[in-house]
Amino acid sequence: MSKNDFLKMLAKKLSHLSKEERDERINFYSEMIDDRIESGLSEKEAVEAIGSADKIAHQVAEELKSAEEYSENNEKVAKNKEKRGIPTWAIVLLVVGSPIWFSLIISAVAVVISIFVTVWSVIISLWAVFGALLGSGVGIIIGGIYALIGVNAVTGAALICAGLVCLGLSILFFFLCKAITKGTVILTKNIFKSIFTKKEEK
Repeated sequence: MSKNDFLKMLAKKLSHLSKEERDERINFYSEMIDDRIESGLSEKEAVEAIGSADKIAHQVAEELKSAEEYSENNEKVAKNKEKRGIPTWAIVLLVVGSPIWFSLIISAVAVVISIFVTVWSVIISLWAVFGALLGSGVGIIIGGIYALIGVNAVTGAALICAGLVCLGLSILFFFLCKAITKGTVILTKNIFKSIFTKKEEK
């Protein structure tokens, strides 16, 4: 059989393949025949050495079948992995370890809340001191004016001076409390912002 006849017959046997796959196979066997002819065989001997078109078509069919089975197996494995989700052992560990990790989470939350409560308690206490100084200053000055007029000039003057000192301290405490409160608010916002940003990224 000539090379052309063999390739035509092989093309018919491989007609179920796509044009690209069929052309690729035909070119492969055409080059194989040419290589054998170059090595010293006649065209007929080169064609016979390759084997029959039926045999080659059967081999191609087996290859395709194996490739399809391999692809199907891979798809099944991928689907099974998707269906599984969380492995059973992980769920068991979560359930068994729940008394430990749940209590740890509660403890961590309690510690965080207590820290915030403590910080804000300190800030409230500072504002209370500011209020006390302001109120004391005003009250002492009023008492000093009363003492200055009716009781004793020296005592009245001393009370007014003490009242002014309290007012001065209250002004300092006002700016201190304002700065600390502002810093704590910014810090709290940044902490919550970082926590929620990490959750959204996940």
